[in-house]
Amino acid sequence: MSQHSRIQTIGLIAALVLIWGISWPIYKIALVYTPPVLFAGLRTFLGGLALMLVALPRWRNIRLRQNLKLYLVSSLLNVFLFFGLQTVGLTYMPGGLFSALVYFQPVLVGLMAWLWLGESMSVLKSIGLLLGFVGVAVISADGLSGSFSIIGVVLALLTAVSWAFGAVFLKKEGGEADPLWLVAIQSMVGGLLLTGAGTMMESWSDIVWNVPYLSGLLFGTILGIPTAWVIYFTLVRSGETSRVAASTFLVPLIAVMTSTLFLHEPFHLLLLLGLIMIACSIYLVNRPAVRSGSLPAIPPAGRKLSK
Repeated sequence: MSQHSRIQTIGLIAALVLIWGISWPIYKIALVYTPPVLFAGLRTFLGGLALMLVALPRWRNIRLRQNLKLYLVSSLLNVFLFFGLQTVGLTYMPGGLFSALVYFQPVLVGLMAWLWLGESMSVLKSIGLLLGFVGVAVISADGLSGSFSIIGVVLALLTAVSWAFGAVFLKKEGGEADPLWLVAIQSMVGGLLLTGAGTMMESWSDIVWNVPYLSGLLFGTILGIPTAWVIYFTLVRSGETSRVAASTFLVPLIAVMTSTLFLHEPFHLLLLLGLIMIACSIYLVNRPAVRSGSLPAIPPAGRKLSK
């Protein structure tokens, strides 16, 4: 992660994990008072609009002609499909199991970054990615008691796939883009598409404009969408995509812990086991390579190990 010191990188990752982690219980409370797709569309669009106002002094950095493809593809993968599939999928299966499937994303990112970006993939790193996914599944094990839904499983995996493609695409194509304008435009475009879909499928009259709903909307508008995505894009662009993705294994843990504290959801001892597995996962994925006596690295697809 060449553009930031180790302390700066750790601070950015901690902020990202905290924002995304506490967003789950905050949005869960707000969703009691609003249709899901309209809520996803509104908070995303308003978040992009707020960030656009901040980025206006840098309007020359938009470079619409050069970055049009990046803006459109990122809007589709990172906003419309990611938030849309996630929101609809949560209505088909328990949140714990759904989040465990969605957080198969870091494993997919590791594979895609190895295949298409030429990032290193050692045996220990592979084990770390799989261990992190298992840790998320362990944390979310209470969701396994709910009803099983093929549609829900498919939507969860499609959510993970869209997020993984979005992360790798940002790393490959987003190097020259201004992070503020990228997040602002993808959020406004994707948010408009989601709001349009929500308008066709849901009713605006079902929104209850009370404090819990407005609090969730405000959180998404300020922190959940613009701030978190700027941090995420900055981290992905400046470091190994798979390492950044592996750190997001902590998000479900934060979500479960905050839900336990503030929503009085049941605490289970599997949290501790999941935390240990996730900690080991992040260590293995970020562990510096040891030259002598270390396990061999797996070469990127299409390349051979030098003799």
